[in-house]
Amino acid sequence: MPDLLQGIIQAIGLIFGLDPKVYEIIGISLYVSLIALTLSTIMGVPFGAWLGLKQQFFGRQLIVALLYTGMSFPPVVIGLFVYLLLSRSGPLGTLGWLFTPNAMIVAQTIMSFPLVAGLTMTAVMGVSPELREQLYALGATERQAAPMILYEARVGVIVAIVAGFGSIISEVGAVMLVGGNIEGKTRTLTTAIVLETGKGNFDLAIALGLVLLSLSFISNVLMLYLQEWSK
Repeated sequence: MPDLLQGIIQAIGLIFGLDPKVYEIIGISLYVSLIALTLSTIMGVPFGAWLGLKQQFFGRQLIVALLYTGMSFPPVVIGLFVYLLLSRSGPLGTLGWLFTPNAMIVAQTIMSFPLVAGLTMTAVMGVSPELREQLYALGATERQAAPMILYEARVGVIVAIVAGFGSIISEVGAVMLVGGNIEGKTRTLTTAIVLETGKGNFDLAIALGLVLLSLSFISNVLMLYLQEWSK
């Protein structure tokens, strides 16, 4: 217990002492995760909204089943897929992205896209059918009605985006596999925690763990605030 308490005290000292190693890792983590979240939001929200609006077409059930499968897909398998895709002998090996932040962004985008799209679809499907009927009765086309329906589902869309962020900021297997956990280049909060714990640097590992918990807490508080604001 005294060792744990001492580790926490030292960890707090690293955070508030603006330790450059800690903030370098934080910067890389936020850079990779926020770009991946932006890409998955740009693609996932329109796709999920389209699935929520188009509830009857050939192949929809298969697409939804694949989307739900992607939401629970093991991240390390996604990392393996991206690794093989970007390796020298892979179809995209000429890009030279393996063991770079770009590879991590690709992996995290693939991970968060099904979650953002799936939860957006659920939110759009949860909009009252009466609203759709009223819009169509007023002469609105499907394209004209879509923005209003999506606006009504905005709380669910916010939850989808925050959930997507939470899923990638705390992921370790895929980013370690495709990023290589290179110091100063691809070392994120989660991969650094694994490494520093193995090395016995518990003060740094605890510091990074506290930062990770703080980011998760802030994202959830932001989600609750946006939910209240949107109402």
